[in-house]
Amino acid sequence: MLYLQPLITSISVFFLTLILAVPLGCGIAIFRIRKIPFLSFLFRIFIDVMRGTPLILQLLFFYFIPPFVFHINIDRFLSVVMTFSVNYAAYFAEIFRSGYISLPSGQFEACKVLGLSKPFSFFRVYVPQIAKRILPAFSGEVVTLVKDTALSSTLGVMELFAIARKRSSAMFSVMPIVWAGVFYFAFNAIVAFAFSLIEKRFGKYKI
Repeated sequence: MLYLQPLITSISVFFLTLILAVPLGCGIAIFRIRKIPFLSFLFRIFIDVMRGTPLILQLLFFYFIPPFVFHINIDRFLSVVMTFSVNYAAYFAEIFRSGYISLPSGQFEACKVLGLSKPFSFFRVYVPQIAKRILPAFSGEVVTLVKDTALSSTLGVMELFAIARKRSSAMFSVMPIVWAGVFYFAFNAIVAFAFSLIEKRFGKYKI
């Protein structure tokens, strides 16, 4: 029972980050692809900053700066989820954008010649091919996210690694940390297996 709540916290950070970062990354990618003058430049700066600075620094920034500047206190767990979401949205945005621009231009022209509607072309022609192209990079980021949840302890969020480290100090034993490592490995094994099934699902699409 001692590890149950921290385990739930780690899993919650993981899934909430994915739920928020994926659509946010899609939105940013769309603005980048369409090259809307000001917004495209703004999001490019955002992506460069998020990818060019350590995640641990971003965690500290989003937790300590709002109270100092706006006099708004943010819950530690919420701050962790927000920081993880914007950080991974930046990475996902570039993955989605690269997947889209890698499509042969002839496919866009072929869809127009065949008279296919834009929604049909996008969801039935482009998306399956984009998904297959980006799966290796996307799955790699998701695996990294599993490991990065351990950084939540930077703000004092009692997730699995935080409680394992605390118990390790109290017991003068490395076993709690070893078991935490086993969990992260097992979680990543499940994630990798899930993506292998998804890759098989998209295997019928030629790229």
